[in-house]
Order: sequence, then C-alpha cells, then structure tokens
Amino acid sequence: MLALQILIDGFAISALYALGATGFTLIFGVSGVLNLSHGAIMVAAAVAAWAAASVLHLDIYTGALFGVGVALIVSFATYFAVVKPIQNSTRIPNEEKEIFVLTGTLLWGIMIQELIAYFFTNNAKTVLPIVEGVVDIFGNRTPRNNIFTALVCCLVIGLLWLLVNRTRTGKAVLAASMNPRGVTLLGLELTQIYIVVWGIYGILAGIAGVLLGMFLGVSSYSVGPLTASAFSIVVLGGLGSVSGSLIAAFVVGYLETITAYMISPAYRTIPALLLLVFVMYVRPQGLLGRR
Repeated sequence: MLALQILIDGFAISALYALGATGFTLIFGVSGVLNLSHGAIMVAAAVAAWAAASVLHLDIYTGALFGVGVALIVSFATYFAVVKPIQNSTRIPNEEKEIFVLTGTLLWGIMIQELIAYFFTNNAKTVLPIVEGVVDIFGNRTPRNNIFTALVCCLVIGLLWLLVNRTRTGKAVLAASMNPRGVTLLGLELTQIYIVVWGIYGILAGIAGVLLGMFLGVSSYSVGPLTASAFSIVVLGGLGSVSGSLIAAFVVGYLETITAYMISPAYRTIPALLLLVFVMYVRPQGLLGRR
C-alpha cells in the first residue's frame, strides 16, 4: 500500500516539477538565460490565486486564472526590466553578461520574495483545490486534486509539444534554440521570439505555481527551494534539453517522495542534491545535455 501511495504522490509532484522545469529549460535553450527568479514567479502565482479567492472573494477558476495572469506579467517584467537591459547594454562586456543576468534575476527574485512577505506575511498559503474529495485506489485514499494536478501538468506539457512541433511560431522558437544567428539570417526577429518564449514561460510557471499552491501550499520561504529544484533538474537533465529535464523531474520527484515517506520530509531534498553532485562529476553535461 505504501508503495502505491508513493507511486501516486510521486507522479503528481514529478509532473509539477516537470512543468516548471520545462519553462525554465525553454528560456535557457532559446535565449541562454538561467532565470533565478523562477521560484519567485511560481510563488507569486500561487499567492495571487490565494488572494483572489480569500481577499477578493473570486471563484476558484477565476482565482487560478488570476494567478497565471500575475505570473505572466511578472515574467514579462523580468525580461523587460532585468534581462533585456543587461543583454543590450554596451557597458557590460559580452563575456560578462551571463553572470550579470544571473545576478540580476537572483536579486529580482529576492525583491519579489520580500514584497510577498511584506504584503502577505511569511505564513504558508494554500490555494483552494479545483477538484475536491478523495478517491479509493486499491485501498489507498488519494485526494482527487493530486490526480487532477498530474493530469493538468501532462496535458499542458503535451500542448506545449504540439505548439513547438506543429505550429509556425513553435518551429521558429525551436530554430532559435538551435541556431539563433541562422534565424536572424532568415529574416526573423529574435526579440519577438524572446517575447513569445517569455510569455510561454510565464504561463507554464503560473500554472505550476497555482497547482503547487493547491497541492502543497506555498510561502515566501518556498522561493529558494523551488528555484533550487528547477536548477537542479535542468542541470541533471542537461542544460537546454527539454527531454532531459522531463526525465530528471521524475527522478527528483520520486527521490523526494521516497525520502519523505521512508525517512523524513525534512530530508526530502538531500538525495536529489547528492545525485546531482554525482552526475556533475561523472557526466557534467547532464543526462541528455549537449553543452
């Protein structure tokens, strides 16, 4: 019975991690940006959804959409206020821009975290689940919301795959991730592609954040661990590899779930971090990475 419960809960949290890490990887694959404000954007979405229902008294569905909308706005703000000015700066040497972007997004994430703590305190916020109740699966009583979370994450990732592989816009994004200079030579504007990618990322991070708020609850203290988890997943899977990130998300998700059930929730992140260190020594490019 315990094994089945680990299987079910592990799949749900892994799907959540996969959804968040997919956006994180997409940003890096197309524009080379490691967005260290990732966790802050997810928490902002969850807290906004909670506030929409608890403070503004909106219904659950409208609150969830409100949370995703906030994540989209914060995502664009991250690009236009932090990333783009650094990338376009003539005062910063090109070889130093990556570290400036890392630092800038990290500080931006800390600012968002502090704003959330100031306006909504550090107490954990739980978003009301869209699907309530429990279902009996071979004797295990599992919240319906856990199953709903896993299904939504898988559906969104599937829709993203269709967008990238079956639409003109998606193919332009895919081409930009492979050869940005070649895309420019074909007459496509990279800035427009970057805007599209940051928009997709904001929606993915928003959905993941809202679902996480329903699944586990979040607080301003969740910002660091969420960013660290996403970073660990994309490094483990291979920087720029969406497929690698998906595999790594399930590896990390199940490791954390097994640790939480078998040892203690307080130590759930340790095995994944140890695995990351091992992989960095044995295969620095990650599972499916090319860089």
